[in-house]
Amino acid sequence: MNDREKIDGRESRQTNAADGGRQWLVARNGGGRWTQFSVRGSLEQQPRLWIVVGVLAAALVVGGWFILRGTGTPVDETWLKMQERGSWRVGMDPSFPPFETLDAEGAPIGYDVELAREIAAEWGLEAEIVAVGFDSLLDALLVDRVDAVISAFPYNARMTKDVHYSPPYFEAGVRLVVGADAAYEEVADLDGGTVAVEWGSRGDAIARRLQREGAGFTRLPFDSSEKAIEALVSGASDGLLIDGVTLRLAQGEGKEIRGVGAALDADPYVIAVSIKAQKLQGALLAALAALEEHGQLELLEDRWFGQVAGSE
Repeated sequence: MNDREKIDGRESRQTNAADGGRQWLVARNGGGRWTQFSVRGSLEQQPRLWIVVGVLAAALVVGGWFILRGTGTPVDETWLKMQERGSWRVGMDPSFPPFETLDAEGAPIGYDVELAREIAAEWGLEAEIVAVGFDSLLDALLVDRVDAVISAFPYNARMTKDVHYSPPYFEAGVRLVVGADAAYEEVADLDGGTVAVEWGSRGDAIARRLQREGAGFTRLPFDSSEKAIEALVSGASDGLLIDGVTLRLAQGEGKEIRGVGAALDADPYVIAVSIKAQKLQGALLAALAALEEHGQLELLEDRWFGQVAGSE
């Protein structure tokens, strides 16, 4: 599958929710099949009870207002509910392997699934994976059906008013790729050389842009990313422009290639949480830093993409 198909497949995921978007699939840390639940009100109309509940709610609101006024620190309701449940609800569209998919038994597996479980374990919680169509992930977050989104989810600069994004845990943008032993380190080093691309892909568009801006390489288009990669491996081209997911998959298959320089069109995968969940934001930052420090992120990548040839 080429990089354009992978990205289009991710962006065109449709929600699997039923019952007006209120049916959701859930799988907990231990795996097992997805099970369904409905988001419905469960309280019956009981006037006297509602009067009591109303009085208590008003008292809590007033009391909470004085507490917040005195401390100036907002309460993170998301974090409090996570502690009460003992679980972290993570929205995910299980249709983009190796990040997230379902195994033969219908259980969620993949890089993002294990990442969610590793993070939850740092907090002493269980990861509750909630299947949501890709286009509905942020909606599910904003209406409190999930506590976070981890789903090969790209940073969205247009959605920052209500959503907070973690630091990137994977860069999926287009990279300049060269042979593992090649001396090239940037696009300028390929002046007079050749760069393979998949015709019509993001890499192709960037190659054309670079040429318009004065880059001196010759563009070699191929009808698939596999053929473009093979051109680099065989020596038929000096460089290659492909997205980060395709690069990592090729490396996992044993191709002795490497990405150089920064992504030429950044497409970072991040974790999305509510802008109001400030305690969760801090805990997430600390958990990701701890996982990186202990080498867990690299281990997860090697497990789901395969080890990079020549790495230890």
